[in-house]
Amino acid sequence: MYRHFQQVLIEHVRNFLRQHFQVELDNIVCEQPPKVEFGEYALPLSFELAKKLRKAPRKIAEEIVASIGPIPGFEKLEVAGAGYINARLSRAEAVKSILSGDAPAPTHTEKEKILVEHSSINPNKAAHIGHLRNAILGDTFVRLLRESGYPVDVQNYIDNTGVQVADVVVGFREVEKKSKAQIEQLIKSKHFDYVCWDVYARASQWYEQDKANLKKRLDTLHAIEQGNNEIAELADLIATAVLRRHLETMERLSIEYDFLPRESEILHLHFWDLAFKQMVEKGVLTKEEHGKNAGCWVMRRPSAAGKSEAELTDDDQKVIVRSNGTVGYVGKDIAYHLWKFGKLGRDFGYKKFFRYPNGKDVWISADEGEKDHPHFGDSAAIYNVIDTRQSEAQNSVIDALTLLGFTDAARHYTHFSYEMVALTPRCAQELGYPLSEDEM
Repeated sequence: MYRHFQQVLIEHVRNFLRQHFQVELDNIVCEQPPKVEFGEYALPLSFELAKKLRKAPRKIAEEIVASIGPIPGFEKLEVAGAGYINARLSRAEAVKSILSGDAPAPTHTEKEKILVEHSSINPNKAAHIGHLRNAILGDTFVRLLRESGYPVDVQNYIDNTGVQVADVVVGFREVEKKSKAQIEQLIKSKHFDYVCWDVYARASQWYEQDKANLKKRLDTLHAIEQGNNEIAELADLIATAVLRRHLETMERLSIEYDFLPRESEILHLHFWDLAFKQMVEKGVLTKEEHGKNAGCWVMRRPSAAGKSEAELTDDDQKVIVRSNGTVGYVGKDIAYHLWKFGKLGRDFGYKKFFRYPNGKDVWISADEGEKDHPHFGDSAAIYNVIDTRQSEAQNSVIDALTLLGFTDAARHYTHFSYEMVALTPRCAQELGYPLSEDEM
């Protein structure tokens, strides 16, 4: 809509210049004023015309404003400063055009496809208010982009191999003593996600009773990551069922997704191996031989450029692979974002997973999928809707893209950050929550 009225203004001004001044301007610059009270558009063309017409810019601007006449969709033009022309929309008319659908929506090519990732709820329990906040922020942003004519893919990343899922598996097996058949019966409940929430809480209490119980968490997590075993199958059964409940919850809010990439396929398809190879070959990762990071693969951030070893700080470097060989969260995230930008050299398999009442299918990642599927990834721009606590990890991915030479991708990677909601000490006290001495 904004671009539509912008084009109307430019064409009207171009025709006026042609008829009134016998001047042809192929490119008429149209800017956005620094403050909304100055109008919606600003035209600096009087400065360009000054030499051709041998008049002061402000004099030219005054002549244009006085003689151009009404412009469809605009309330008025005003002269500003030394010769700017500010244009004000008729907002009532603009709203009528939007509601009636008269104004054509701008269109963008598939090459301008935007990927928005939001929600990303761990599939171990029901969605809570914080998850809904994230999803609503993300969905609102998606609607704004689509209204502006951009092709948008909406993704919901599913960490189905993480410790939270492992805890629910431990809760069912070790605390509740449930068999696979009994869990399958529970899955038929519409409130299975809430059942899992209770089991997850009981597992946490079980760990606190005896720290030795934590070994069950570690063993379960390793089995899930390894795959192709009874525990991994049970984890997949539980996570998939909870994921369906999440989609049903979001559907009630008219929030939809296009693709559900899962952590399990990122592991099984060896995304990290490909990313690691790129990062080592391009010198982005180096193995530390000495110091506290000895044995780790470390990424030196752009801020480390020109610094000696003695001058480096923790902020200048990021451990990507620990000395025991395990890959940190950021490492897997780098590999995932290389896929998002089409820079990894490997793709997911895709399967249909969920269908909305309007007939739209949601696709999910798979080791091997269906032949005919939409094209996901290879995006022109990425927006990740994640709270501000993830800023350091998000910046690490941008640093990795930059160091790998994908500077254009790094420029089009945006962390859609938002702050957390926290109770003030006074409010917490009024609600009956105990305060520590530091908080009082």
